[in-house]
Amino acid sequence: MIGHNHRMALRLDTQIQFLKGVGPKLGDLFSRKGLKTLGDLFEFYPRAYEDQRAARNISSLRPDDIVSIKATVVAVHSVNMGRSARKMYDVLVRDASGQIHCKYFRVPYKGYFERFKPFTEVRVVGKVTEYRGRLEFHHPDIKDVEPDEETQDALIPLYTEIEGLATAKIMKLVRSAFAQIEEWPEEAFPKWMREKYNLIPRKDALKDIHFPDPNKAKEYSEFKTAAQKRIIFDEFFWLELYLASKKAGFQKEGAPQIRNSGEKMRALLQSLPFEMTGAQKRVFTEIKADLEKGHPMHRMVQGDVGSGKTLVSFMAAIYAAESGYQSCLMAPTEILAEQHFKNARKVLEPLGIRLGLLVGKSKASERKALLAALAAGEIDLIIGTHALIEDEVQFSNLGLVIIDEQHRFGVEQRGVLKNKGNSPHFLVMTATPIPRTLAMTVYGDLDVSIIDEMPAGRSPIQTRATFESKRPQALQFMLEQIQKGRQAYIVYPLVEESEKIDLKDAVSEYEKLKELYPQLKIGLLHGKMKPDEKDQVMDQFRKNEIQVLVSTTVIEVGVDVPNANIMIIEHAERFGLSQLHQLRGRVGRGEYKSFCILIMGYAVSEEGKARTEMMEKTSDGFKIAEFDLEMRGPGEFMGTKQSGLSGFKLANLVRDMAILQEAREAAFEVLRKDPKLSYVENQGLKAELLREHGPAALAGIA
Repeated sequence: MIGHNHRMALRLDTQIQFLKGVGPKLGDLFSRKGLKTLGDLFEFYPRAYEDQRAARNISSLRPDDIVSIKATVVAVHSVNMGRSARKMYDVLVRDASGQIHCKYFRVPYKGYFERFKPFTEVRVVGKVTEYRGRLEFHHPDIKDVEPDEETQDALIPLYTEIEGLATAKIMKLVRSAFAQIEEWPEEAFPKWMREKYNLIPRKDALKDIHFPDPNKAKEYSEFKTAAQKRIIFDEFFWLELYLASKKAGFQKEGAPQIRNSGEKMRALLQSLPFEMTGAQKRVFTEIKADLEKGHPMHRMVQGDVGSGKTLVSFMAAIYAAESGYQSCLMAPTEILAEQHFKNARKVLEPLGIRLGLLVGKSKASERKALLAALAAGEIDLIIGTHALIEDEVQFSNLGLVIIDEQHRFGVEQRGVLKNKGNSPHFLVMTATPIPRTLAMTVYGDLDVSIIDEMPAGRSPIQTRATFESKRPQALQFMLEQIQKGRQAYIVYPLVEESEKIDLKDAVSEYEKLKELYPQLKIGLLHGKMKPDEKDQVMDQFRKNEIQVLVSTTVIEVGVDVPNANIMIIEHAERFGLSQLHQLRGRVGRGEYKSFCILIMGYAVSEEGKARTEMMEKTSDGFKIAEFDLEMRGPGEFMGTKQSGLSGFKLANLVRDMAILQEAREAAFEVLRKDPKLSYVENQGLKAELLREHGPAALAGIA
């Protein structure tokens, strides 16, 4: 241990506790927050900046102003935000000239709001927003007014407080670290890259971010300074270089070269009762080109509900079978696996493709026979759930793995399937439209194909959002559609915290509707029913023996009834946007004009209203996904397990898309010029890649 009386040369990897004025106790506090070294401290970026020259009073505020105001807390209260246990917090503040609400849809950190007691004097820094004719702040920075507060003309960095360690104290420590540091590492980026993308040195960028130029207040607040650009570029670049090296690794592996005359595929196309869309043909051409190469395909097919992804995947399986290779299709639920199997029997069995279905409930004797046939090469395409990754499932010659709804499966499951064949080709499908920014980061190692065209005959769906008070009119409209021979869905939310209550809702509403409309044939479907009961109800609905299906979100995937043209979603504010979009995709599948009515409860959050308004505006899944990403942020949009998304300290996928594209382009260019990172100018990149992602990151470029 180095005592404090020994002076040491400070570097980025020096422990924070050895910084003058810190010591072990404070060092431990930083360490618990993940800040161990001076490098970590410099990457603890200000969350905002306070321009003290923009100090104003409340009555002088204008929309879009970025300001600093001194005010007194009047009250703090929270409102439940519909679905889940999330709350919206509202801090009301006032000064001599008026009052303003400060709203938070996410809690900055635990205990943040407990500090704001009535009559406390605070400083509020943020952007003024006009909402429904009223000015308010959304997610401003609020801090206690310090007795010795600096009041000169300055741009003050504001840091996230660390357990009572005020922003002023953190600022002093950062200044002290910059003054004492003696050794800065060499630039990792080669000179051509810094020049091409106009990147200032990293050392200068760090300094500018912590000691901002007061003349650039607006640029800092909009994340447009050269310093911020450099750091954002860095954060994106290391992820993209890792993904590019992974992709390079795939391209070195050998894989089955699947190439044949395509006779069975042509037979399939002739047997279809409809013409494939141009987008389907284009995407299959991309897949076929991948299968014919000697290295494994890793391709994601994105397409809205009903755009025809499954048919394209079946075509790939036929093409593989014709060359003697087996395929497997893994779906996230038994309902979806069974639906795919039914479709495959209709479309593929007549062509002589041998099929199998493996789900959790398969009988032991059937399962044994199925696995023996699979191992002997007597099955061309096996469809199933995650039961497919079990050890006992062995293939004779696996050439193609198809994964449906990719985001529900982890990388490990892909790895298990990969080991069941000799570097098989991978095709992953998703009906959850993923904004381009996310696809480039989360799935940057995959080639992406988009089916952006709907089959002919899909009618647009008219969507209307309304409140509970208008429910009788919505039911009357549904009745009129049923009298014309159509069918309807009425969907209830299934909320995790109170599953049983919500199930009772669906059940009790089913009973009420039967009393209200004794002349109608009404069915009930929910997740607690046995699989054969569900199948029976769905079969009756398909045959129009049930006119109104009261359901929970069980119908979100794999249900196709062209005669059903109206959907009423109760408590629509309790569903996520992508879920509403998936549900709506169950109607509009036939020739009839289709309708989706979103009924909201009385206690609806602003966020809930914004979601339903978006559903009214567009049926474009990609636009809906972009909006959803802006509302929720990437971690929540993708599920927090997705690696790489939590590592951004300054970068923002929505705001910084242009920088992300540059960083991606740079990463792929580096590996194109120097596939093994062996040039002298790239040694810094190689070392940093190893530090960021471990030895596995270099596997693709070794």
